[in-house]
Amino acid sequence: MALQGPLYGDGNHVYFAAALKPNRSLSKTGFRLLMIFTAFLTFGIGTAFFILSAWPVIGFCGLEFILLYIAFRLNYRAGRATERICLTEKELEVTRISPYGKTQQWRFEPTWLQVLIDNPPQHHSKLRLRSHGRSLVIGSFLTPEERLEVADALHAALQGWRRR
Repeated sequence: MALQGPLYGDGNHVYFAAALKPNRSLSKTGFRLLMIFTAFLTFGIGTAFFILSAWPVIGFCGLEFILLYIAFRLNYRAGRATERICLTEKELEVTRISPYGKTQQWRFEPTWLQVLIDNPPQHHSKLRLRSHGRSLVIGSFLTPEERLEVADALHAALQGWRRR
């Protein structure tokens, strides 16, 4: 979670603010090193088969490398997704930004807002915000423990908002 702060842009007090992002375990440097290692490995295997007169294998090694590169690039693109959650004096606002930059917003009146998640969370557990018949799943890309942490923090912030 990030973006903790006392004031929102229009002067409202902020009770909770977080930016949720998918985890990426491989840094850009690690990605480059992996691609270099894989390129040398596939080139070496392709060359060995070429020397053994099985020259079509070198094309498949190249194709395999290209597919691996594309898969990693798509994974990194998906990692640009963000969900921003902000609880102010007036509302809870959820902004979802897709990896392609498309933005969606939902606003909830916090008085009747429920934060729902299984405790202990399972892999399939969903973190839901529900109010007045509307429901929104957030943090679907987080681990179960991270979803529970967000749920607990948001629940505590709602309790603080209700005590004000």
